[in-house]
Amino acid sequence: MSITSLYFTAPGQTELRTREPSSLTANTVKVETRFSAISSGTEKLLYRGDAPKSLETDGPVETLVDDLSFPTRYGYAATGRVIECGDNVDERWLDTPVFAYNPHESGFVTEPDSLLEIPDSVSMRRATLLATMETAVTFVLDAQPTIGERVAVFGQGTVGLVTTALLSQMPLESLTVIEPVESRRNAALELGADYAIDPYTDTFDEQLTHPSNRPDLTIELSGNPEVLNDAMDVTGYDGRIVVGSWYGTEPAPLSFGGRFHRHRLSLESSQVSTIAPQFEGRWSRERRHAVAWDWLKDLPLDTLVTHEFPFEDAPQAYDLLENSPDEAIQVLLSYD
Repeated sequence: MSITSLYFTAPGQTELRTREPSSLTANTVKVETRFSAISSGTEKLLYRGDAPKSLETDGPVETLVDDLSFPTRYGYAATGRVIECGDNVDERWLDTPVFAYNPHESGFVTEPDSLLEIPDSVSMRRATLLATMETAVTFVLDAQPTIGERVAVFGQGTVGLVTTALLSQMPLESLTVIEPVESRRNAALELGADYAIDPYTDTFDEQLTHPSNRPDLTIELSGNPEVLNDAMDVTGYDGRIVVGSWYGTEPAPLSFGGRFHRHRLSLESSQVSTIAPQFEGRWSRERRHAVAWDWLKDLPLDTLVTHEFPFEDAPQAYDLLENSPDEAIQVLLSYD
């Protein structure tokens, strides 16, 4: 079975190539892809040529290549169905709907241990958001919001919106999002944010810098390194700033000469490829997956998928995300 894979070939260029998959062995299965989700943050960096050439691939993305130099395959949110099993694989896997941290391609061969069974209550389309939900769960775990806190989230792309949806379920004093795109601000309000602010208006300073409004916790998910200074500018005394954005090779020039020291701010990293040491005794990837599936089932996330492209039109999807990013939130590729 030859397969078609998406390759990033140069800055601003993608193409579909036919290749031969790994051979089916006694301990592997063959999966036919049905949908895959484009990560508009990480994949946009790769598309632009702004991703590091090498990337540690531990944790959930361990199946990915560790060389991001062109040409390369990428992607980590595919759903599909098992269509063939090796001799040593339990036949119950046959025809099972599965999620895989796998690049964008029409099919692949892998070991069953690298697959996650999709619950009956979750559609294949929605299951493409599992990696996003797992990332949001990790952000909330690392941020540790507490009752009565004021929380702000910078950036309302797909990851930011799903994080907002999770935070809205908590007994906070207020949940404020900062996002320049109106449609995303509206989506955040629908998902439970109390306030949605355009950072380029006077409301930003008026609402967030008053002493009684400054957030105790700020989560930076914009993907823009310049926004990290804005997060430090608004966070209240002894507040925490959790950086979930991945900036790739873009530098983040930080202004530590202002409020950072005098207001005893804490700057913390969060990333889904690992579980924070303080949680490792109680949390495993399996537990995190179970929580992510539960919230993926329960939260009203269908409106986040704004565009769906046939796989053969994948280059158009990346063109949309690069040149008209305000029009899209989550983009899916479908494989017929």
